[in-house]
Amino acid sequence: MKLKITAIGNSAGVILPRELLARLRLQKGDELFALETPDGVRLTAFDPSLAEQMEVAERVMRNRRALLNKLAQ
Repeated sequence: MKLKITAIGNSAGVILPRELLARLRLQKGDELFALETPDGVRLTAFDPSLAEQMEVAERVMRNRRALLNKLAQ
């Protein structure tokens, strides 16, 4: 999909077509992440740093399940 860079005030931006927003499940105000890859730049709604933090949290919750259950009481 070819996108055009346009002037937005003193900055530059890309207007994303409605179809692309729907495919990415994004709405106005949502965040979009630009990840550098060997092939170029990848735009994604997926936040890799949040995913990494969630993996750590899930690992802690699995390993400390008994303690967390006690704290929840």
